[in-house]
Amino acid sequence: MQTRPLRVAVLNWRDTTHPEGGGSERYIERIAADLVADGCRVEVLCSKHPGVPRRLRRDGILFRHAGGRWSVYPAALLRLLGQRLRGKGPDVVIDVHNGIPFFARLVAGRPVVVLVHHVHREQWGVVFGRAMAAVGWALESRLSPRVHRGCQYVAVSDVTRQELVGLGVAEPAIAVVHNGTRPVPAGFGVPRDVDPSLVVLGRLVPHKRVEHALQVLAVLRDEFPGLNLRVIGDGWWREELEAEAARLGVADDVHFTGFVDETTKEELLARSWLMLAPSVKEGWGLMVVEAGAHGVPAIAYASAGGLAESISHGRTGLLVDDLDGLVEATRALLRDRAHREALGDAARAHGGHFSWRTASTSMHLLLRRAAAGLPPTSVVDPTAAPNQRVTDGVRMHRRDDGSIVVDLRDPSRHADGTLVDLTTLEAAAEQEARTESE
Repeated sequence: MQTRPLRVAVLNWRDTTHPEGGGSERYIERIAADLVADGCRVEVLCSKHPGVPRRLRRDGILFRHAGGRWSVYPAALLRLLGQRLRGKGPDVVIDVHNGIPFFARLVAGRPVVVLVHHVHREQWGVVFGRAMAAVGWALESRLSPRVHRGCQYVAVSDVTRQELVGLGVAEPAIAVVHNGTRPVPAGFGVPRDVDPSLVVLGRLVPHKRVEHALQVLAVLRDEFPGLNLRVIGDGWWREELEAEAARLGVADDVHFTGFVDETTKEELLARSWLMLAPSVKEGWGLMVVEAGAHGVPAIAYASAGGLAESISHGRTGLLVDDLDGLVEATRALLRDRAHREALGDAARAHGGHFSWRTASTSMHLLLRRAAAGLPPTSVVDPTAAPNQRVTDGVRMHRRDDGSIVVDLRDPSRHADGTLVDLTTLEAAAEQEARTESE
C-alpha cells in the first residue's frame, strides 16, 4: 500500500488571480483542487503580478509566484531543478502548454504530462509581430513535439488532439480530458431579459475578436429594438473595444461588466438570449457550455478549434464561416424564438454530460499512470462516453463508502503493481504540508 501522497508540480504561465487569467487557469485549478481533495500534494509554479504574494495557499493548492510574462519560464525551471537537486522533487509534472511549454522535461528528472488546450497556429500572428510569431510557432510546432516525444499528452478536446497529431505527436499518447461544468444551483431561477440580449464571456484580448460581436450589434440594432450586448470579463484590450463601440455608435447598447463573481456571471448568462463566441481559437469553449447550462445557445466560428466540438451545430448552437454568417445566424435566432429555445434546451442537456469530478478523476489516473512509469495512453474521456473504461492499464474502483482505489497493475503484462487507496493519503498530505510550512 502506498502511504506517501502523490506530489504534483504544475507549471503554468498564470493563475486565476492574474489580471489575464482565463479558462486555461480555471481548468487546471479546478482539477488541482480535486486532486488535493483526493490526497495529492499540488504545487503550482506561475508568474508574479502586483499584489500577489510569492507564496499562497488556495483550496489546498500551494501557489508559488515568480517571474513575469517571460521570466516565469526560467524561474519555474530553476525551482524545479533546485527541488530535484535537493531530492525533494515532485513525482510527476504537468507542463501547461500555452503556445510555448516550459520544457520541464529537460530539468525535472521526473515524468512530465503535457497539457495542451489548443494549438496556437492562428494566434501567433494576431498577438505578435512577424519575427516573434515565426519563433513562437517554430517552438510550438517543431521543437516541442521532439522534446516531449514519449511523454503523456492531455488535450481538452478531440479537435486539439487531432491538431497535435498534425504536429507529429503520436495519437496513442494523447488523452482527452474535457472541461467540466458547474451544475446550476437548485432553484436558480433568473428570468430572460425582456429586450433581446447578446452576451460575450472571456478575457478581453485581440484573439477573442469581441469586435465581431460589436459589429453584429451595430448591424442588427435597428432591426431589433432594445438589442444590447453584455461583455463579461476584462483584459488589456478593453480600451480598444470601448473605442470601437463608440466608433460603431453602439456604446450606449454595450455593457462592459469587467470581472464579476461566479454568482453574478451565472445571473448575467441566464438573462441573455444568445451567446456570441467569435474567438479565433479555443481549446474547448467552456463559456459556451456554461451558457448552455442556462439554456442559452451559442454561435461561433467553425474554424475556431474546440468550439466546433463544444457546440453541436444545429443541435446546441450554430457554427458559421465568417462575420456575415455570424450576423445572419444571430438575426435568424433572434427572430425565431422556438428554434432558439430548442437549441437552448439541447445545450442544457449537453452541458450536463461534463463533470469536473470526472475530469479530475481522469487526470488523476493519468498522473498516477505516468508516475508509475507506464507508457503514454490514449483515452476516451468518460465525460463523453460514460461506459468506456477510464484508461488503459489503470483501473479505478469506488467503494460503497465513497473512497477510491486505483489499480496500477498493467493487465497487458499481468505485472504486479500497487493498489493505491486515495482516501488514506489525505491525512498524510496534510501532515506533510504542515511540516513544510514550519
